Amino acid sequence: MSKETILMVDDEAEIVKLMEIYFRNEGYSLIHASNGMEALEQLRSQSVDLIILDVMMPHMDGIEACMKIREEHHIPIIMLSAKTQDIDKIAGLSIGADEYVTKPFSPLVLVASVKSHLRRYRKLSTFHAKDDDEIVIDDLVINVSTHTVTVDQQEIKLTPREFAILHLLAINRGIVLSMDKIYEVVWNEPFMESKNTVMVHIRKLREKIEKDPQNPKFIKTVWGIGYKMESY
Repeated sequence: MSKETILMVDDEAEIVKLMEIYFRNEGYSLIHASNGMEALEQLRSQSVDLIILDVMMPHMDGIEACMKIREEHHIPIIMLSAKTQDIDKIAGLSIGADEYVTKPFSPLVLVASVKSHLRRYRKLSTFHAKDDDEIVIDDLVINVSTHTVTVDQQEIKLTPREFAILHLLAINRGIVLSMDKIYEVVWNEPFMESKNTVMVHIRKLREKIEKDPQNPKFIKTVWGIGYKMESY
């Protein structure tokens, strides 16, 4: 089995060198870019399985880079930043990042996070079920095997987390799922007061698949409980 490749985009060389040791010890291949523009060039020339993206960088920062990457790629993105305010974390998640890690961070924790994201992405990318490859809900079509979503025959670009949430709601359509249940299944870890995280992802998902996000057709809020996907 070939090594999975991680692209670390950070202008702090010491952090990159340190993480290269940790990732190499875990069997991953690490490539490096020092800003967003270099990261986009790397993605054009080679295959990458996950991106670790710093926010504060010269030439093109992580926010702009993340938005451009999301135009073409669905791979997991973990954002790094010294900013710790909730509004900064929400901004990072809103533009398509799958996780927001604040600096300084523990290398072991970052490695564990990378493993979790790759494991989940690998599972979603390789899952094939003859009867459930395609889920059709009115004009919303979710193809599990190709990891694609269309609404009214228009392809919608989702992050791995957004796809996982949509798929979870779709296979349980008509059933109300609490925010803690969504978090535990999609993030694959115990729920730890992460309602804002789930809400941000649901909001972004609605903005992408709903014609009127303020009056959603597919993903309904059940106040005080959670969310459900309507059946049509």
